[in-house]
Amino acid sequence: MPTTSSTGPGLRIGELARRCGRSEHTIRWYEAQRLIPGVRRDGGGRRGYHELHVQWLELLERLRRSGMSIRQMREYATLVRRGDATLAQRRDMLAVHRERVREQIGELAAAVSLVDTKVAFYEQWIASGIRPREDAIIDAATRKKRSA
Repeated sequence: MPTTSSTGPGLRIGELARRCGRSEHTIRWYEAQRLIPGVRRDGGGRRGYHELHVQWLELLERLRRSGMSIRQMREYATLVRRGDATLAQRRDMLAVHRERVREQIGELAAAVSLVDTKVAFYEQWIASGIRPREDAIIDAATRKKRSA
């Protein structure tokens, strides 16, 4: 994970916040949760971040949005801090998470399909003024999926 360079402090927290679309408060909270490896402070105690921190915060956001718990993200960050000896563990952890995300995607696709069917039901009812048979709409939706 990134460390400060000898040429300067890199990004300050305000710049990092602007670059990654997070608030300074959120970044400080992530840091307090031990989720951001490689943050260094200068002689005045100011945090110094680098380009890799922008990417790291994007990863954290994607992991969070895809259902990874703070505990799991903390475990992942700890593995990163431990270095290359943990590469296989990190890969395995993300592979397990990827499978959970794929399952979620499948569940969401099924939900969208059901909602599409209900929208078609109402569209037909509104267009004709007559309540359609539910099974006719389901059959039509099934045929539409097969042809797509």
